[in-house]
Amino acid sequence: MLSTDQLGTHPDLTEIVRHHQDHPWRKPCPAHTREAFEQLLERLQRDNRPLIMDSFCGTGMSTALIAEANPDALVVGIDQSAHRLAKHRATGAQNYLLLRAEAEPFWLCLVEAGIRLHSHWLLYPNPWPKASQLKRRVHGHGAFPVLGALGGGLELRTNWAIFAQEFHQAAALIGMDGQTEPFVPDSPMTLFERKYWERGHTLWRFRGKCVA
Repeated sequence: MLSTDQLGTHPDLTEIVRHHQDHPWRKPCPAHTREAFEQLLERLQRDNRPLIMDSFCGTGMSTALIAEANPDALVVGIDQSAHRLAKHRATGAQNYLLLRAEAEPFWLCLVEAGIRLHSHWLLYPNPWPKASQLKRRVHGHGAFPVLGALGGGLELRTNWAIFAQEFHQAAALIGMDGQTEPFVPDSPMTLFERKYWERGHTLWRFRGKCVA
């Protein structure tokens, strides 16, 4: 099981999210992420279906499954690891693409281009379990408020209850209504989900929607 020195949600979470709202994140976009975004723009010029994003997609297993379940949408999976993406096993679905990119600057590129999402998946991002690592978690990161500007629905999954609870708390601060609950997957969407479920972990998900 996950080893952490936290017994509950981080006491500084609200203050940190508010700070990030007041001081918008503006890290320069890495060259490879800009190139990936340009690839997406080229695809969108000829494919105007609703856009679904699968951030931190790893091997792209989840991206392909989401695409199969949403044939009327275009699904883009992004991950910063070329090694993980190279392990992707392609399926028959033609409505998805995988891109090597850093998630946070990619999100900002979308917002600056005025592109809104139909929905967004965050499946088992690194939990950074030490209390001192809060700012490295998705909801403690400076780019977290950008998620609210992307619009649409959002589903986060994790095997750490505190992570899900923190995300829920932070999401409410950026205008995202939702609920958190334990769940049993019909079938694993990622290799991590399969591993955690087979090991008997309780899995958690936050499902929300941007209200702005």
